[in-house]
Amino acid sequence: MTNTLKISLKPNEKIYINGAVIRVDRKVAIELMNDVQFLLESHVIQADEASTPLKQLYFILQVMLMNPQAAAEARDMFRRSLPMLLASFEDERICSALKQIDRMVGEDHIYEALKAIRALYPLERRALGGNDDVAGAPRSLAVGARH
Repeated sequence: MTNTLKISLKPNEKIYINGAVIRVDRKVAIELMNDVQFLLESHVIQADEASTPLKQLYFILQVMLMNPQAAAEARDMFRRSLPMLLASFEDERICSALKQIDRMVGEDHIYEALKAIRALYPLERRALGGNDDVAGAPRSLAVGARH
C-alpha cells in the first residue's frame, strides 16, 4: 500500500474520484488510503475554457479521470494530439515536459500529468505571445488537441 493522502474540502466543493462525483455539504477532510484517480473541483476546466493547445490537452486527460467510460477514446485523442503539439512548440522546456507527460499517461499517472500540464501554462503563454487563447496563437500552435 502507498502513502495515504489527506484532502480538505470546503462546503459544497466537489471531488472526482475514479469517475464518481462527490459533493460535500460541510467542511470535511478525507483520507485516500490507496491509489485512486482523483481530481479536485478547482482543477477542473470546462470545454469552453480549453482555449490553448495545452489547455485542450489538459481537457482530454481530465476526461480520462472524470469519465472512465470515455477514457479509451480520450486516450486515443491524446495519442493523436501529442505529436502535433511536439511539432508545433519550439520551446525545448515545453517539448521535454510533453515527453514526460506522455510517459506519465502511459503509466496511468493521469493526475501527475495534469499537474505537469498546469505547470506549463506560463511557458505556453509566452510561446503564444502573451495570449491565452488559440485565436491569438500563431497558426502552427493553433492546430493543437481537439475535443
